[in-house]
Amino acid sequence: MPKAKEFTVTIEDKPGALGKCFLALAERGVNIFAFQSFVEEGESLARLIVDNPAAAAQVLGSLRMIFEETEVAMAHFPNRPGELGRAASKLGEHGINIDYSYCGMEPGSTPGLLVFGVDKTTAAANLLDELSAQEG
Repeated sequence: MPKAKEFTVTIEDKPGALGKCFLALAERGVNIFAFQSFVEEGESLARLIVDNPAAAAQVLGSLRMIFEETEVAMAHFPNRPGELGRAASKLGEHGINIDYSYCGMEPGSTPGLLVFGVDKTTAAANLLDELSAQEG
């Protein structure tokens, strides 16, 4: 699972707006594996990794939400101290700049799911895949 589609969604910065978006996705059976949300310039932005990107795009479109789809590099790593540091260091050693990162969990999974928004997605995905395979 080296690369994935990520949604960056612009959501009103008001009580209940994030919940409304997430519930609409759930009603269509879309499961969120990882997310990050933050407020920037009076708007709430949420980054999501979902199990069904096509359905998510339909839901977000039907809600008339502004969203963007991008590729991110992902990998599974054991949930223990130092794994995020190893992954980030490996990318840096190969000249890959990390713009942002966050983590999540897939259902039924014990390893953590690390997500990196990077400047070289394919190279990062391959490096992370190699690194996580060394753990297995």
